[in-house]
Amino acid sequence: MTVNVHHHYWQGSFIDDEEAGRRLAGLPAAVEAALAEVLETETVLAACDALAVALCDPGHPVHARLAAHLPEGADPAVLAELGGLLGRRELTRKLRRELGGAAPGRLNRADPRETVYEAWAPVGLVAHIAPGNAATVAPLSIVEGLLAGNVNVLKTSSDDTLLTQHLMAELAALDPSGALAARIVVLRFPSSRQEWLRLMCAPADAVAVWGGEAAVEGVAAHVPAGCRLVEWGHRISFAYLTADAWSDARTLDALADDVCLHEQEACSSPQVVYLDTEDEDEVFGFAGRFAAVLAARPPAAAGAPVGEPDPAEAAELTTTELVARLEEHLGLTRVFAAPDGSWRVMADTRSPLTASPLHRSVWVKPLPRKRLIATLRPMRRYLQTAGLAGSRADIAELSRTALAAGVTRVTPVGAMLESYAGEPHDGVYALQRYSRRVAVQADPAAFATTACLDDLVRPVVLPRPAGPLLGKEDVQEPARRLTRADAELYFRSGGSTGAPALSVFSYDDYDTQMHAAARGLLAAGYDPASDRTANLFYCGSMYGSFISFFSVLERLGGVQLPLSAGPDHRATARALIDHGADTLFGMPSYLWQLLHAEADALRAYGGLRKVFYGGEHFTEEQQRTLKDTFGIEVVRSITYGSTDLGPLGYQCTESTGGVHHLHADLHTMEILDLAEDRPVAEGATGRLVFTTHARRGQHLGRYVIGDLGREVPGRCPCGRHAPRFELRGRTGDVMRVATYFLNHRRLLDLAGEHGGHRGELQVRLDSAGARERLTVRVERAAATDPERLREVFLAGYPELRSAVVERLLELVVEAVDGASLDRSPTSGKLLAVVDARR
Repeated sequence: MTVNVHHHYWQGSFIDDEEAGRRLAGLPAAVEAALAEVLETETVLAACDALAVALCDPGHPVHARLAAHLPEGADPAVLAELGGLLGRRELTRKLRRELGGAAPGRLNRADPRETVYEAWAPVGLVAHIAPGNAATVAPLSIVEGLLAGNVNVLKTSSDDTLLTQHLMAELAALDPSGALAARIVVLRFPSSRQEWLRLMCAPADAVAVWGGEAAVEGVAAHVPAGCRLVEWGHRISFAYLTADAWSDARTLDALADDVCLHEQEACSSPQVVYLDTEDEDEVFGFAGRFAAVLAARPPAAAGAPVGEPDPAEAAELTTTELVARLEEHLGLTRVFAAPDGSWRVMADTRSPLTASPLHRSVWVKPLPRKRLIATLRPMRRYLQTAGLAGSRADIAELSRTALAAGVTRVTPVGAMLESYAGEPHDGVYALQRYSRRVAVQADPAAFATTACLDDLVRPVVLPRPAGPLLGKEDVQEPARRLTRADAELYFRSGGSTGAPALSVFSYDDYDTQMHAAARGLLAAGYDPASDRTANLFYCGSMYGSFISFFSVLERLGGVQLPLSAGPDHRATARALIDHGADTLFGMPSYLWQLLHAEADALRAYGGLRKVFYGGEHFTEEQQRTLKDTFGIEVVRSITYGSTDLGPLGYQCTESTGGVHHLHADLHTMEILDLAEDRPVAEGATGRLVFTTHARRGQHLGRYVIGDLGREVPGRCPCGRHAPRFELRGRTGDVMRVATYFLNHRRLLDLAGEHGGHRGELQVRLDSAGARERLTVRVERAAATDPERLREVFLAGYPELRSAVVERLLELVVEAVDGASLDRSPTSGKLLAVVDARR
């Protein structure tokens, strides 16, 4: 009876040899179908991060399932090591280093002043030929292929366990969309099965080979013309010591660490120790001292990943040592070795690089720095790490010399096997080898406000939010406990709706958000090639608006006058005029005061064309005044966001009022009922709840921001697929007064639409004996009759009218100077509702 063993993983299923052979014949069609569907980078990051959590927890069911597939005798700690490499922090850092950002596949403007769009696109199909001696290499190679957006087919050795297959199955299971599974194929077969190897490589756009020259040559025969051959072959590394360093016992201890760790099996392990000398006696003397250090080291641990040498390795060790001992009679060498053969130091008076037989076998050779390039450059194809020890000046000089000789990485002695996230491998970035840099040139007139071409093609689909709702306090306390790496930039909110709150960012997250806000500004009609901008947001006291929009303009390359909001309106107006500003950034309340305080001078100037505002709203009547009185052509929201979450939405040239597009590449949005935690009916107003996917160190999932809004159905006339929503005020603007719920926003709309009010409006609540008093304070400069406005409110707001008729509420409308309205001391925002009831 024949038993079919399902040791191949193919796009979500485990299959046997017969089925794998059949599917290999149809691999090109399977690749085309998979590439037709978009793989969001966030999908890869979210699934990898979830898998990393499981791998680092020995009690997790996934950890237990995968531990069963580890090679015999392997330490289960290798799973935690793998988990440490798959976390969001490490992979995001890798993406930033290698491809320039956390979403490298999006066609964004290469220069915001030009309609040229660039992105990193997948090469298509990457075939990975994994080594048989490193359990973590195969899955990490596939993850690199996924981060670049590719379909991946990987061959493991027939002697390997099914760890990679099951690891990839667990990863794919963490992506409910199925996009990851569609891009992963893992096959287990011997290299002698040449037909399968040919079928793997024939449709590939890149073939990644891990192994020595023989392995590379065996695969290269199947690589089609035009296909990239990415060689991750064996490399040789060495240590280089100056006279001061080789006399220091600490240097010898550090060097022994590099030799003994992994028994020299890593490509970055030192096989040769070079001394900056021509003196043979110094070479022999150092070799003897270093042999004593190795002799004091404990032997390799039993059950370690690198075991006893196999017969072929043992033969090579014996032969190398025997030849070196024979050459002692010629005065060329001197050998120091352990009686049991567990280590050997072979001093050689000849400088050319010689490979070591490994297993704690080290050559010691003279090489004065003046001959370093000439000696090593012939071996440049094989060089990897140089571990240097010397003075600061020596390290600087020798680093340049070693790199010129062909070395790809330089480290201190004692740290040759250490690495950092995103480090180049063998002189290249893996993700760039698995990607293509692509560009689209577009008509400047037609695409002037398009920051990302992908917005016109498809909606961004991010993982669905899950978990409990979070409020401000749920976010504040964890923010105070963030690590130094995640807490690099501190902001405080303006405090317009309560006590100022602390928000913490990493610089990477801040950069991501500023780029998003910059794309939103382009969509709103900002032109960095021609606009001359005055940044008039408030600055200081850890308030973020001025700094953030300084950063946005910096990324856009726009001309900026960083004035900030100040009390001297005349000086500000003079600066605008003197420097030719035509675009204003700022809070509506401040811009309104500035324009009216310096109306004569600014009207005479006549150069203002655009206003981009944030933090508050300009009413339709106020916008009409800006256009009719000051000749301003564009009045639009600069962004919709919060100090906690950053930019959330942006306006396009088709947006009016409070309508914004969601920054769908950063956040997902829910609109929940005011009283219950359930979605509202289609088109209804509810609480806006956001989940941020691009934040490091902080979980900002299902965050109740305190704003009200409704979904705007249908696709926007601008052509973007990003969802739209309309802001409908804040939950704090909804006042419970005299048993009724009243909304500041509605009073503002009534004042503008039916009362002709064009200024600011503030509500104050007071106790008045048995009744409550609601005072609507309007700006006197708007020349609106308070009694007329009172009639408008009573006529247009039935709940307010009922409260007044029932003598539960006293309604007062009063005209005041704009400067007397209550504002946030930090941001300058107008406080929409001032509740002074006791």
